[in-house]
Amino acid sequence: MRGNTAGIRDYVDFHSIRTYISTLVQMIAERLEKIRQRIAGACDRAGRNPAEVTLIAVAKTFPPDAVREAVALGAVDVGENYVQELLSKREILDALPIRWHFIGHLQRNKVRFIVPWVRMIHAVDSLALASDIDRQALKSGSTVDVLVEVNTTGEESKFGVSPGEVAGFVRNLSDLSSINIAGLMTIGPFLPDPEGSRPMFRTLRTLRDEIRATGQRNASMEVLSMGMTGDFEVAIDEGATHVRIGTALFGSRTRKG
Repeated sequence: MRGNTAGIRDYVDFHSIRTYISTLVQMIAERLEKIRQRIAGACDRAGRNPAEVTLIAVAKTFPPDAVREAVALGAVDVGENYVQELLSKREILDALPIRWHFIGHLQRNKVRFIVPWVRMIHAVDSLALASDIDRQALKSGSTVDVLVEVNTTGEESKFGVSPGEVAGFVRNLSDLSSINIAGLMTIGPFLPDPEGSRPMFRTLRTLRDEIRATGQRNASMEVLSMGMTGDFEVAIDEGATHVRIGTALFGSRTRKG
């Protein structure tokens, strides 16, 4: 009887796993298609090519299975906020063609763990951090794309360089030869109306254009990483090249992160 009970339990567990995976695949597929349609619609209204906009699937707190399914559906740019979570998922999903983005606040003592292989670091806001990234990139014989985070909302709870200091900050990074300042990143205000983010996104685009015009050797400045689930269509209208979307793709988070 005991063996029979174990067999039933194993069958139930296997069935539950199959059901979970099947539901997960369908859910992510439907959500990803809707996001792509919204990106295409926003680009059409702005007179842009959807190929100009990179969707970064923000996987913070979501399991590797969710990332695996998103990647299988073509969402190969994946963003993580925490180094330990990024390292864990990278190990589990090592065989997949993922372009990893680090989009959180990066601690200097963890730079060495991600620099040799990360696609882009989105939130550089200090000379010390940029110098550490440059030093580790030099050691690994690579050049790392970084974005300067700009606090366009003025909120004390957010990291980032103030808009008035961005140009000078980028100039101060001009001697770092193993980083490419690929552009700027910001987080809009969390408001019910996405239009509330438009002035911040417009400010970021203006700053990017002004810095790009200087021709600084290590500042290609092609990227505007702005716009999340609540406001990415407005961000695209204002020139976003990268949008960071988690909730609209994976659903609401079950734990804080």
